[in-house]
Amino acid sequence: MAILRKLGKPDLFLTFICNPSWSEILNCMEGVQRPEDRPDIIIHVFNMKLKELLEDICKHGIFGTVLAYIYVIEFQKRGLPHAHILLTLDSESKKFVQKIILTSL
Repeated sequence: MAILRKLGKPDLFLTFICNPSWSEILNCMEGVQRPEDRPDIIIHVFNMKLKELLEDICKHGIFGTVLAYIYVIEFQKRGLPHAHILLTLDSESKKFVQKIILTSL
């Protein structure tokens, strides 16, 4: 709530979902194991990929300059994690993202 009060409404809402077929997960399976049998590996790979995504967004600026971000990780009924990410962008980046969205419609 403090972020919203200071910076206003977020500009982007992203959902990042774990894929049990990621090669990093499948390469760690032994014998007849399935990804559901190894939640420790699933969580580890998901966290690594989430950190890479956040680094691409915040440090490398794929959406522009990020003023603030917040995320929460939840688990589906199948046990797979997913993250909901809210991004607040600066005014120049907002215009850039809006232009991209309008041209893709």
